[in-house]
Amino acid sequence: MSKPSIYGLTYEQLTDWLMDHGQQRFRVDQVWNWLYKKRVHRFTDMKNVNKQTIALLEDNFVLGTLEEEVKQESKDGTIKYLFRLADGNLIETVLMRFNYGLSVCVTTQVGCNIGCSFCASGLLKKNRDLSSGEIVEQIMNVQKDLDSRGEDDRVSHIVVMGIGEPFDNFTNLMDFLYVVNDDRGLNIGARHITVSTSGLAHKIYEFADTGIQVNLAISIHAPNNELRTQIMKINKAFPIEKLMKAVDYYLEKTNRRITYEYIMLKDVNDHQEEALQLAKLLENHRHLAYVNLIPYNSVDEHNQYQRSESASIQAFFETLKDKGINCGVRWENGADIDAACGQLRSKQMKKKNVG
Repeated sequence: MSKPSIYGLTYEQLTDWLMDHGQQRFRVDQVWNWLYKKRVHRFTDMKNVNKQTIALLEDNFVLGTLEEEVKQESKDGTIKYLFRLADGNLIETVLMRFNYGLSVCVTTQVGCNIGCSFCASGLLKKNRDLSSGEIVEQIMNVQKDLDSRGEDDRVSHIVVMGIGEPFDNFTNLMDFLYVVNDDRGLNIGARHITVSTSGLAHKIYEFADTGIQVNLAISIHAPNNELRTQIMKINKAFPIEKLMKAVDYYLEKTNRRITYEYIMLKDVNDHQEEALQLAKLLENHRHLAYVNLIPYNSVDEHNQYQRSESASIQAFFETLKDKGINCGVRWENGADIDAACGQLRSKQMKKKNVG
């Protein structure tokens, strides 16, 4: 059994572990500071930590379990990383540049079992959950890459929208969120972090109960059960009625706005009829709703779908706006480097299989 990543420990968990192993309380802040403020590459770089503590850490943890396999940089500044895990599995992480800062999209599972019919991520079934350390390491590796460029860039935003269903890996997801949000370390504001779910209703209740200020996004993609089940098989387990009941609970508990992601598929879900149905679905809490219309990124394996025409997207947008629903259109970043989530990984897997 390989040693776990130390990045998997929250501040409280690190405190408990060090104290249980006979360390003095002040060591916690020293170690945490070296990990997240100074971002060392080796335990031995922790200069004011005594040799006994360093030896203890080296005996029980590692600082890095991810290896960079491929890095692609887009003309627009988007960087896509393909990381190899200690067990040989591959995951993707994406850095995106916006006028409000640098945002990283992280992966939470190796593969995905949700099986959305348009998605490249789900082409390879779920192999396993990522540990909290493996999720945190994605942020650390990107930040260290930025540090190496000497431009004083900082990861300021996180979207948990990479490969996998985050709420299907709930405990490790929450530990990850507590680590990156901790103001003694990376200090990435909770309101600068968004977790996206395909609609695991029971976990939306649990997420609401945590009290964390992290943003929630729900992949809705269709406003009625028949169409949503056709696009997303998860709708069989959590139909729209069950999902919206969880949404009601979340809004009552948190009073926080939810983003609804809606991928625009030509002649499938982009008609005036669906726009009106979606507006009706959200009308009772439209003051806490924002719809993200996402022009479809084509995937070779899902050639039954094409991107909606610009006129259809515009008409859908205007219908929602006319009905009082806040919305916008999200154009992709890194279109020239396999922008769709999962594409880089699946292409590398194909190369490996062909080789």
